Amino acid sequence: MKKRALVSVYDKSGIVSFSKKLDELGFEIISTGGTYNLLKKENINVISVEDVTGFPEILNGRVKTLHPKISGGILADISNPLHIDEIKSKGIYPVCLVVVNLYPFEETIKKGNATLEDAIEQIDIGGVTLIRAAAKNFKCVNLLTNPGQYDEYIKTMKSENGIIPKEYSLKLAAEGFSLTSNYDRLISSYLDSINAGNEISINEFPGFEKYEKQNLRYGENPHQKAVLLKENFNGIFEVLHGKELSYNNLLDMEAAYNLISEFENDSPACAIIKHGNPCGAAVSDSLQSAYAKAFETDTQSPFGGIIIFNKKLDFKTSIDIDKLFSEIVLAPDFDEEALEILRKKKNRRLVKFVFFKENFEFRKISGGVLYQEKDNLKTSRDSLKFVTKKRADDMQIDDMLFAFVIAKHTKSNAIVFAKEKKTLAIGGGQPSRIDSTRIAVNKARTFGHDLKGSAAASDAFFPFADGLIEIADAGAVCIIQPGGSVRDEEVIEEANKRNLAMAFTGVRHFRH
Repeated sequence: MKKRALVSVYDKSGIVSFSKKLDELGFEIISTGGTYNLLKKENINVISVEDVTGFPEILNGRVKTLHPKISGGILADISNPLHIDEIKSKGIYPVCLVVVNLYPFEETIKKGNATLEDAIEQIDIGGVTLIRAAAKNFKCVNLLTNPGQYDEYIKTMKSENGIIPKEYSLKLAAEGFSLTSNYDRLISSYLDSINAGNEISINEFPGFEKYEKQNLRYGENPHQKAVLLKENFNGIFEVLHGKELSYNNLLDMEAAYNLISEFENDSPACAIIKHGNPCGAAVSDSLQSAYAKAFETDTQSPFGGIIIFNKKLDFKTSIDIDKLFSEIVLAPDFDEEALEILRKKKNRRLVKFVFFKENFEFRKISGGVLYQEKDNLKTSRDSLKFVTKKRADDMQIDDMLFAFVIAKHTKSNAIVFAKEKKTLAIGGGQPSRIDSTRIAVNKARTFGHDLKGSAAASDAFFPFADGLIEIADAGAVCIIQPGGSVRDEEVIEEANKRNLAMAFTGVRHFRH
């Protein structure tokens, strides 16, 4: 029995060369519309689908291959005698290869001037039907859905004496169903967005259907749509007061929550977050003192920021923080008196949380998803390796470790100065570590902080000694950093010249 291939493609890349090879291998090729015309022009033996079905294309090409003589040929199980008898009686010839790709729906809707009518006409019906039929009957039919598969298929045909392994056909079928699944998702999401205005369809998040969906007012900016997909969000956070949390609020909450989690079992601690970065943090003997010290680091940036505590928020501390306009106040719990005073400002969100350790995190990027272990590694005193002649004393080591935690939660490149478990200056988010250092030093001067006797932390190694020199000149007496630079010896030499104590952790904490 001669092998029959149905070839009907929108993307005609490589289809002429591939069809010639199919012809050489003894395939009988049937085709439609533009594909048929191209192959005919190239003198390739090809039969039109119309000649097979005895029925012309109709409705401006909307109906081409939707016919029993096509679908029956693809779906027939040639190992089943009943199927063979039935297709013979109906004049249907089995198809063993389907080569098809789809109309460019995604490319069409990405065009800024595309109308709904434009999008509708790019919804492929026949192509999707052919793919699903061939994929379902993979034990009898092979399916190719993109030009990148052509060469491998020909090589396999030749190496396997014309018999495609079942495992390979199954793989091709899976790829076909993945294609149609994503195609349908794009169409569903597009139509849903047209119908629902600012809402985003849950179908845009395959695999997250079981999650509770909360549409947000907008994303990072008003022209961006956004949605919160809740896994166990409600088990961690409870909004006690205030208006709806925004996309940016949630990002800042995450940054604040991750930082304060470092101090879950520590003395009273407070951190103030703005645009994802800490602008002050402190550990003290009371929440009121911790807040005061954290706020002193930078008395301008906390306006409109997020304040978070590691202990139940008491009334005295709430009086102090009520003086500042803040977007969100978070704590594991609130005294009733504290809630009463803080609730007086209707736009301030009050959020109660529980500590919960996440082990993984992921980010969507163009064309895929990045998935990694969360940076839960903690640096201990025992893990420090002093590489200088001078060693820090116990109090200085406490400050070094504290500063290193804050640097871990500051956008790279990060430099933090601290003393008595209180941040004095924070610089981060710069393409150069020396720039972050200078920002931190200038901030300290702006807010009247003396960096003499302070501890400094860097989230990654110093590529040159200039950053260390700037830190030393500012007054720091000890530095904590991962180490690992090719110029470590130069950096250590400069530290020794300036009588600094410097410890390597061996662990980098980039935050991008």
